[in-house]
Amino acid sequence: MKRSFHKLLFAGGLLLFSLYNAQSADQTLSKEQIEAKKKAAAEEKARLPKPYHPEANAALDIQNAIAIAKKEHKNVLIQAGGNWCIWCLRFNDYVQKTAELKQIVDNNYIYYHLNWSPENKNEKVFAAYGNPGDKLGYPVFIILDENGKQIHTQDSGVLEEGNGYSFEKVKEFFNSWKPKTS
Repeated sequence: MKRSFHKLLFAGGLLLFSLYNAQSADQTLSKEQIEAKKKAAAEEKARLPKPYHPEANAALDIQNAIAIAKKEHKNVLIQAGGNWCIWCLRFNDYVQKTAELKQIVDNNYIYYHLNWSPENKNEKVFAAYGNPGDKLGYPVFIILDENGKQIHTQDSGVLEEGNGYSFEKVKEFFNSWKPKTS
């Protein structure tokens, strides 16, 4: 009886293993499918606005953003990434084209795109914020209060949904870190 049970258990395990591998094989993309996805991503990247400026003096730009934020009682929203990053470009485009999200940002933040690219890694600026891109990837968001104090760092992955971003998650993120009204 004990041997029969073990044989049955072993056979069941093999069956489950085979089913899992069959599903994995079905999910493997052909070379043509991979090339089509790469082409579609390249076309999407080409048409999206490029908000990052490798030539910019990021340290000075952020100091100016903090000065404006203090004057307007807003926080600074730093989106770190680069024009090479499809998810960075998608997020910027999504916020700019989604009226309710754009309004939340415009009313509560000074929005700055901090460049990280081979042309300009902005190492000193990133180091001042704990190099979040090294840990979380790009885009990564850094929230500063009106005095320039870092109050939050946000991984963008938790805001994603499918090939884009979740309206509700992004809205909640923006609303959670907007300045507190007195």
